[in-house]
Amino acid sequence: MKNKNYIISKSHKELLIPYKPCRAKTNVMFLKTHKTASSTVLNIMFRFAERYNLTVALPADQLVHLGYPKTFLAHFVEEFEAIGQNYNIMCNHLRFNPSEVKKVMAANTFYFSILRNPIRLLESSYVYYKDNVPAFRISKDVNEFLASPMKYYHLADYKKNMYARNIMWFDFGYDNNAEDNKKYIQAVLKEIEQNFHLILISDYFDESMILLKHTLCWDLDDVIYFKLNSRSQDTVQTLTPESEEQIKVWCSLDWKLYLHFNQSFWRRIEETIGFKELEKEVNRLRTRQKELMETCLSDQEAVGKDDIKNKAFLPFQSGVANILGYNLKQDLDNMTLRTCQKMVMPELQYTSYLYTVQHPHKKRKILPLPWTSFQKTQLPNPN
Repeated sequence: MKNKNYIISKSHKELLIPYKPCRAKTNVMFLKTHKTASSTVLNIMFRFAERYNLTVALPADQLVHLGYPKTFLAHFVEEFEAIGQNYNIMCNHLRFNPSEVKKVMAANTFYFSILRNPIRLLESSYVYYKDNVPAFRISKDVNEFLASPMKYYHLADYKKNMYARNIMWFDFGYDNNAEDNKKYIQAVLKEIEQNFHLILISDYFDESMILLKHTLCWDLDDVIYFKLNSRSQDTVQTLTPESEEQIKVWCSLDWKLYLHFNQSFWRRIEETIGFKELEKEVNRLRTRQKELMETCLSDQEAVGKDDIKNKAFLPFQSGVANILGYNLKQDLDNMTLRTCQKMVMPELQYTSYLYTVQHPHKKRKILPLPWTSFQKTQLPNPN
């Protein structure tokens, strides 16, 4: 963890002046939005928690999300009654409810989240949730759905259809079917700015990780990642120009949310890092990532679900998406193996693993995954 003591500056005088040390923030709440590279961020958060022996606010009992899509309540967290406001990290899916989150997290907690361009997000949601969302199920493809969304999207099914419209707005705790009213939108944007210290943009993921590193005063290795929960390119549906424009209208709340925080993201980059330094640090991150991929991975890249050899590391599969995973090299030494395993561990498996570590007296989470061999396959030993 960082503890910077001296400013490096053009001024020789300033070089000699110690300043208040930059201390790594260890109380952090990440609002995990859907289809925004948030599973990769969750993996970063879980590894950080393990590295520094922090307590994670994990879903209670057999839950794998923090009550989602219900609005979050503190009792969705395992042992909240006993542990109280002493959790360090919160990052599993929840529908944001600030007053309840504050019951769980310390007063000095740093809050951040991540957004994605709604045009790319809706196409991704369509493929991933095709089988589960009534509005998606009966349309032939994403372009047919977008040609006349109200033909498929029925307000009576809004609890099952939230992935089909303004899902980020919903995740932040707001009504995803609300009217696109300028005054209302401005009020929500202001409230989000008050509740969150930082909003990242997944379309610029590496830049986001560098900004996160600077803002939290973390080290480069704290934000190194392998991309998780991504899908094979052959499942991507090509949007027509008309569909792209329609998304801006159909998901207008998400579109305005994204435009607003995309602007503030780049302002923050300029103020915190500067574009020249950003480019250098992004290159360093990518170099380090490449080194770790060469160390850990037998294929040097993500592979399709059928090519993942150890099914313990098979990500949850949904809809017609082929969610990719990784194969690790054989004969890694124990320490390297553990590091590599954690970097490729999918969200549900990592949640279950941490739950066993933090709550050994509780019944293990039985994962609702499409295979039966998980409990028998080798994951890192919690002890």
